[in-house]
Amino acid sequence: MSATAETVADRLTESFREKVLRKCEESVEMKQLFFSQVADSLDIMSRALADRFARGGRLFVMGNGGSLCDALHIAVEFNHPIIEKRVAFPAIPLMTDIATMTAISNDVDFTRVYVNQLRVQGTPNDIAMVFSTSGKSPNLLYALEEARKKKIMTVAFSGKDGGRFPEVADHCFVVPSYSIHRIQEVHATAVHIIWDLVHIALGAEDVT
Repeated sequence: MSATAETVADRLTESFREKVLRKCEESVEMKQLFFSQVADSLDIMSRALADRFARGGRLFVMGNGGSLCDALHIAVEFNHPIIEKRVAFPAIPLMTDIATMTAISNDVDFTRVYVNQLRVQGTPNDIAMVFSTSGKSPNLLYALEEARKKKIMTVAFSGKDGGRFPEVADHCFVVPSYSIHRIQEVHATAVHIIWDLVHIALGAEDVT
C-alpha cells in the first residue's frame, strides 16, 4: 500500500471513530430521555401484562419491516427465556405465517393481514402489542382497533409524534425522536426491560 493510500485510510479511520462515538452517545441519550419519561408507565403496563399471562393470556405481536424484527424479538424472549428457571409465556408473532399473510394480502388487502388473524385468534384475556417507528401503519391501527373491540389489552411502541397509536392503544410508548435508528434502538432495549419486569412481577429474582 502506498504512503498516500495509508494516509487516506488513517484519516477515514479517525473520521469513522468520531461518528461511531457520536452515534453511540445519541443512542444513550435518547434511551435515558425515553426511559426517564416512561418508567412508571412501563411498570404499570408490565404488571398488567404479567397479570394477563398469569390468567392464561397470550401475547400477539405485530410490526412491519425493522419493527417486525422488534416484535419477533420480544416473542422469542417470552417463548424461550434465556435465563435459567424463568418460565416461558405464549407469544404469537402474527407475521410468521407467510401463507396466511399472503392469502389475506392477495384476496383482501395488506392492511388486513393482522386484524383478520387477531379477529379469529384473539380472546379478551390476551394482549396485542405492536411496534412502529411512525404509529401510522394502517395494518397495525386496524389490529389495535379490533383488539379494543374484543377487550384485548393493547400495547403500542412508536416514535416521532406517536402517530395515531396514542388514540387506539391502552398503553402507548413514544420515543421522542425522528431518527428511525434511534427509535428502533430504544424499542430493542424496551423489549429486554419489559421481559424482565414481567418475570419480576410474577415473583422471579431480579437479574442484571
